[in-house]
Amino acid sequence: MTTTLTEADRAQYRHVGHLTVPGVFDEREVDALVADIQAWGEGFLAELPAAQRAWYVDAGVKARDVLRKLDNPHHHRDAVRRLAFTPALVASVESLIGPGVSVMFSQIFFKPPEGGGPKPAHQDNYYFGPSDPDGIVTAWIALDDATLENGCLYFGEGTNRGPVYAHEAPADAPYNLQLPAAILARQPMTPAPVPRGGVSFHHGNTFHQSGPNLSQRWRRACALHYVNAQTRFEHPALPYDETLRLRIT
Repeated sequence: MTTTLTEADRAQYRHVGHLTVPGVFDEREVDALVADIQAWGEGFLAELPAAQRAWYVDAGVKARDVLRKLDNPHHHRDAVRRLAFTPALVASVESLIGPGVSVMFSQIFFKPPEGGGPKPAHQDNYYFGPSDPDGIVTAWIALDDATLENGCLYFGEGTNRGPVYAHEAPADAPYNLQLPAAILARQPMTPAPVPRGGVSFHHGNTFHQSGPNLSQRWRRACALHYVNAQTRFEHPALPYDETLRLRIT
């Protein structure tokens, strides 16, 4: 893995609300994780009750059923737990939010080829409702090259220094909490491609979204949401299980 963050890296993160670090994990590490989550996903989908399919199945892919995401892989998969403890990754996280970190929530995003759906613009801190807005950072690990064509992240640069806005969701997709169109219309969004094995760190207040995957390639990612020792999810918009907290340091 690459070295820890420089002061220039930290300054950029504070200024624009996100930071991309390429070359963090090598091909062998990424290949092993992809194999593990693909196997997990196949088993999960095979047993998924009909009532939960709207939450987990990607509606953008019409030819077949494929997952859009899985929740809390840090709790369910040894491979992701090991990833979360990677010393240099943890050092980078602590340099951004302070010492004594835990993973409070995590996700696998599949973004399959030929229709993987977009994620509307949102702020993680609206979902999590942390006691300290600066006490949480998302480490978004690219398991495939994330490009303009296959649905990379876009960020509202500098929105980390602004407030958390009330979000809204379509009636048929309550999990898709998103920024109101009137707020988003005032904020340019900048694409941030991430090469396979790289990490995109972003602040919980930073506006971010992703487009659809209309390419022939996957855009899988693992997001680890780290909090520092003092931070709790005090008023979350969705339920989170405190017993799943994975203490790292």
